Parts: sequence; structure tokens; C-alpha cells
Amino acid sequence: MRKAGVWRAIFMSDPAQVLRDFKPAREFFVGIDSDGCVFDSMEIKHKECFVPMFIKHFHLQAASKYAREVWEFVNLYSKTRGANRFVALARSLNLLRDRAEVKGRRVEVPSTQALDEWIGRESKLGNATLAAEVKQGNQGLAQVKVWSDAVNRMVEEIVEGVPPFPFFRETLERMGAQADTMVISQTPADALEREWQEHEIRSGVKMIAGQEMGTKTEHLRFAAKDKYAPAKILMIGDAPGDQKAAKSNGALFYPIVPNREEESWRQFHEEGLERFFQGTYAGAYETDLIRRFEASLPEHPPWS
Repeated sequence: MRKAGVWRAIFMSDPAQVLRDFKPAREFFVGIDSDGCVFDSMEIKHKECFVPMFIKHFHLQAASKYAREVWEFVNLYSKTRGANRFVALARSLNLLRDRAEVKGRRVEVPSTQALDEWIGRESKLGNATLAAEVKQGNQGLAQVKVWSDAVNRMVEEIVEGVPPFPFFRETLERMGAQADTMVISQTPADALEREWQEHEIRSGVKMIAGQEMGTKTEHLRFAAKDKYAPAKILMIGDAPGDQKAAKSNGALFYPIVPNREEESWRQFHEEGLERFFQGTYAGAYETDLIRRFEASLPEHPPWS
């Protein structure tokens, strides 16, 4: 009992410890993003959950059209797609504040000073660390917590029955035969567990790492780097943040291209996975995939 209590204390103080303690069971490692990569859930989550709560809790009703456009650009249709929700919130508020239409309507967009300061010093940007920060007296983040909690309730209420993309299930089964597989995401862990359990694919991965365990770059570094050969570590994702996590750790990257997700999974199932296992993935093949992926997402907003 004492040993279990000590372990729980360690986990509470550093949730990422379970990643550091992770031990390889197979020769290869595959990290898999979830929202927008495995599940076609990005649109419903952002358009039906994040955006309404963004407008409501930051009092943006007078600029709702532009608030929606900004949020969707930041989180769905640009190179910041898939970013941590708090990083995305700061960027969205700052982009919105600078829009001529918003200035013309004299809409007061909240300051991001407290949020920026927190993002700058907190490596595990999640609901738990946010709650602790507010409890310690940081009232500059109080409204951010209200918004984030509201988003979580909306996601739990609305997002269900969204299955994995075609070709994912059979690909996951093939991956598991030779690779240790892990979910690497910036979604809260409880939502990830719920969605992977709902569609009966939770048993296909060794572990689920959510925002509470740090960034995706940290997830890969703690769980895989220096435990597997670099050419035997692969990150699969639909966002530049996934690509960055792979590159930062010397790993390979397979992109699930937005709006071409089924085609991407089909190609990985039919040839990409086997190339990874055979050692012929790196080089021209990966480079061409990344080139097409990078071309699919703009960097600057259309209104700038």
C-alpha cells in the first residue's frame, strides 16, 4: 500500500513520469495524434464547442462573425492547427484585437497578458495546472478557466459517435504487431480515454498521453527518444505541431493531410507503414509527403 501511495504522489507531482518510465517491448515506436488524425472530430469540436464558448465567455458577441473566423483559422485552417488550446486562445484573441472590423465596432477584446505569462513559464498547459494557478490567486486566468471548463462540458455533451477514419483500425492492428503504439495529443486525457474506449480501439495503444503530460515534443522525448533507433520512431499527425515534435526528436513524420484524411490513411496502410518497417521510409518518400502537407495549410490569415 505504501509503495502504491508513493507512486501516486510521484504521478501527481509529475504526470510525465510514466512516459519516462515507459520501456520498449518492440523494435519500433509509433506516436499517434488523435483529434483530426484518428477521428474526424476537429470540425465538430471547434465549431460547435470551442467557438460558442469563446464568443460567450470573452464577451465577443458584437464581433461574433470575426471571432468565429479567427478561431477557425487558428485552429483548423492554418499552420497553428492542432495547437494547445491555451496557446490557440492567446493567438486568437490577439489576432481578433488587431482586426480593423473589430476596432471599427469598438469591441473590447480581453488582454492576454496573464495568459501569455503563464504559457511562458508552464510546460504542462492543461486544466489541472490552470486550476492550480487560479486557486493560488491568479485572477488574470480566472475567466480562462471558466471558458476551458465550459468547453470540456460541451465536448462531453456533444461529441459522440464520431468513428475513426477509414483504414485506421486495420492499420492500428498491423502497427501493433511490430511497434509500441502511443496516443500523443494536446487533448485532455479524460476526453481521449472516453473517445478511444467508445470506439473500442483503446486496447490498440500502450498508453495515452494528453495535455497534462506536457507538449507533444516532450511526450516523444520522454517515451521514445534514446529508447529506439531514430529511424524506428514515427509520429503520425495532422498538424505542424506533430511534425515539429517528430523533427525535434530526430524521428520520422507521417502527415494526415487535412481534407485528405482518408486518402492519407489509405496510403499509409497500403505502403507507408511497410516502408517504415522495411527502413525505406526516410528520404525522398517522406520529403514528398511533408511537402504536400506543408502546402495544405497557410501561415497568414486571408484578412491580413
